[in-house]
Amino acid sequence: MAKQRLTWVDVTKGFLMILVVIGHYPGELDFPLSKYIYWFHMPAFFLLSGLFFKEVKTRAEAGQSIKKRFMQLIVPYLFFLVLITAMRYGMELGYGNTDLQWYLNDLWTLVVGGRFVRGAYGVFWFVTALFAVFMLFTFMTKYFSRKVQIGLVALSYVVAHTESLFAQRVLDGGVVESAQQIPLPWNVDVALMALVYFAIGYYFKTFWMEISGKWLGTAAATVAACLAFDATGLFDYHLSMKFLRYDHFFLDLIIPISCTIVVIGLFQRAAKRIPLKWLQFVEKHSISIMYLHIFADIVLNDFFNYGLIGFTAIGLVLPIVVSVALEKFVPYGKILLGGFRPRKKPGSAAMVR
Repeated sequence: MAKQRLTWVDVTKGFLMILVVIGHYPGELDFPLSKYIYWFHMPAFFLLSGLFFKEVKTRAEAGQSIKKRFMQLIVPYLFFLVLITAMRYGMELGYGNTDLQWYLNDLWTLVVGGRFVRGAYGVFWFVTALFAVFMLFTFMTKYFSRKVQIGLVALSYVVAHTESLFAQRVLDGGVVESAQQIPLPWNVDVALMALVYFAIGYYFKTFWMEISGKWLGTAAATVAACLAFDATGLFDYHLSMKFLRYDHFFLDLIIPISCTIVVIGLFQRAAKRIPLKWLQFVEKHSISIMYLHIFADIVLNDFFNYGLIGFTAIGLVLPIVVSVALEKFVPYGKILLGGFRPRKKPGSAAMVR
């Protein structure tokens, strides 16, 4: 059973990573595919992260746990930030851009990160938000009772929606411009909303590990109804965690959770019958795919014409090649790809047994 569970987690994450790539396709489509992808794919990542969160009991364990997540999240973040920036600046110099002030302004934007960095850095916000959520949840579960934790999660949800309303109703500009008027680095405020999805994964672990047919059917009916309502104009639901767009207090739970139940439930059943090793392969190289798929398109779209399929293929294949090369030829390449594993203390294996 444990092996099957690990398999469905891997294939689900691999599928979600493909959706990340598709969601960044810059071309126009007749069908609002990206809109529906954004309904759930980022909440699903936070939820799956919460699913495997482990509480710590001591300050030493907390320090070790945070160090581990720093190595797995922030070290690859910094590596790919430097890598992409170095290549970007090389291209800019090649185009004749020698404006020192431009480079200084760009570097400051990269330091701030989050929703303020666009283009090749479009996904970087997720990692810093996830790290913030992990630190918050580690603190909450160490120092507060379960009732207080749930209260803090509920409060976080209310505050996140209040901030979203403030950005959309009070501040000037569209969704992007208004969110960028809230000067918080690394999208740490997105952790308020992400904490809720993370907590749902953690608190309902038993539910997620084996989604019943009844719940899968209910969630599928809910998703189908929401798609029908959206297609017929009964509502126009959007979700953009990066830019603080939370459109509806209740639907921001109902729609992402229902979609996630459907995806996880289907892959739990499929993984028992079909190998799906190609999705496991995608998940294995997901760090490189996440960071490099947009930049791969930026580099190649001036030379080639391609649609959604070509964009997706490039966004998967080239980052996977880079990932394999890093693992095989670069010292500590696995650590740069988030593969850090702390050394086990002598005798720890015996204690586990």
